[in-house]
Amino acid sequence: MEATQQLQNLGQSLWLDNITRELLSSGTLSRYISEFSITGLTSNPTIFDHAIKEDASYDDAIHQKALAGKSAETIFFELALEDLVQAADLFWPAHDDSDGVDGWVSLEVSPLLVNDIGGTVKAAENIKKLAQRSNLFIKIPGTVEGIAAIEEAIFAGVPVNVTLLFSLEHYLAAAEAYMRGIERRVAAGLDPLVASVASVFISRWDVAIKNRVPAALRNRLGITIAQQIYKAYCELRASKRWQKLVFAGARPQLLLWASTGAKDPNASDTFYLEALAAPDTVITIPEKTLLAFNDHGSVKDAMPTDLVDADEVFAEFTREGIDSDELAALLQREGVSAFIRSWQELMNCITEKSRAVGETRQV
Repeated sequence: MEATQQLQNLGQSLWLDNITRELLSSGTLSRYISEFSITGLTSNPTIFDHAIKEDASYDDAIHQKALAGKSAETIFFELALEDLVQAADLFWPAHDDSDGVDGWVSLEVSPLLVNDIGGTVKAAENIKKLAQRSNLFIKIPGTVEGIAAIEEAIFAGVPVNVTLLFSLEHYLAAAEAYMRGIERRVAAGLDPLVASVASVFISRWDVAIKNRVPAALRNRLGITIAQQIYKAYCELRASKRWQKLVFAGARPQLLLWASTGAKDPNASDTFYLEALAAPDTVITIPEKTLLAFNDHGSVKDAMPTDLVDADEVFAEFTREGIDSDELAALLQREGVSAFIRSWQELMNCITEKSRAVGETRQV
């Protein structure tokens, strides 16, 4: 049995952390679906920045849209939605078979809206309207302003992938925003069935402290944080508040593991996938990590929820001067900044390719 199938049998959904036009046109994504149990995918500004820069198959479409006088941002969202609508259709059987739990794709609002609550909600509603696909998540970062926007987007009926979560506090804030949005829909007599996932980034913890802790502690903090969050997630799903919403017709917000590619050359390239195996969760997988896991990965035990050693692990990091709350805030700020940089580079790339059209017309 394939290792990816073992994860699926455990109750974990596997989503590809990548999308390019070539991935779609070559049939590679279809093959990943049929052979590697991939049932969804995610995107972000960095992924699309790399895709549009490196994949020439976008060029003709950019030229045509530029000739029509469209802005770089409009061109991007049209290109992204063309790709994601095609991917959403490929994942529709998984979406349909799972009664809407699985088979999702995701597109992020502009990172420039990170501090604009109203602008974020409006953008999320607009993307949903343009996509015309019920299995498209709109990604909104779980910052302070983002949390407020998430509640409003859920209340407006927009499926949300909450991104850039790092700590237990971040996760609980995202879950609370989701539940408040659903509770408001129930109170207003609206359909409570609005899906959401909460995306927690794991490997970035270990990258951030790799030179600050002894070898024995490397690559341990991210997994311990994940175990802490998974325990809280399981407890929340069993809580009376959540069960009341389920009884009303809502669906629990799923926990999603993101940033699962190993960055440490001394660690196994399948380390995070094996450690994050957990029922009733989603895991997003970079393409390189997916191929490695399918080749030589293995599924041993499901993630524990008893946290027997977690307190001691946290104590060890504290003794090394690691403040997890402070680090979580830093990682979230850095994540926002990285997406803004990628967004700006993406807009510049599209602008340059659009400008080439004008120069060609003048010749």
